[in-house]
Amino acid sequence: MTIPIKDISTPELTCDNCRAACCQLEVMLITETGVPEQYINRDQWGGETMKQLDDGYCICVDRETRLCTIYENRPWVCRIFEMGSYECSEEFIAK
Repeated sequence: MTIPIKDISTPELTCDNCRAACCQLEVMLITETGVPEQYINRDQWGGETMKQLDDGYCICVDRETRLCTIYENRPWVCRIFEMGSYECSEEFIAK
């Protein structure tokens, strides 16, 4: 006797329904993209990261729309983070 397996897949993942989970990751700035200075943290060795607010989200995420407010000048890491990729899905599920 075969027991049917219930489909428990996650809903289709899009940037519109994801809660911007990737925007809670630490974003290192490793190339020049034009990120405005007021959004950058620098450590004692000169390393640069995007500032994060108390809620853990990147300072550049609009809290209502969950969209990037500096999209045209977003960091390289954000540019290559693909919607629906393994990394994206893992962050979506973890949050």
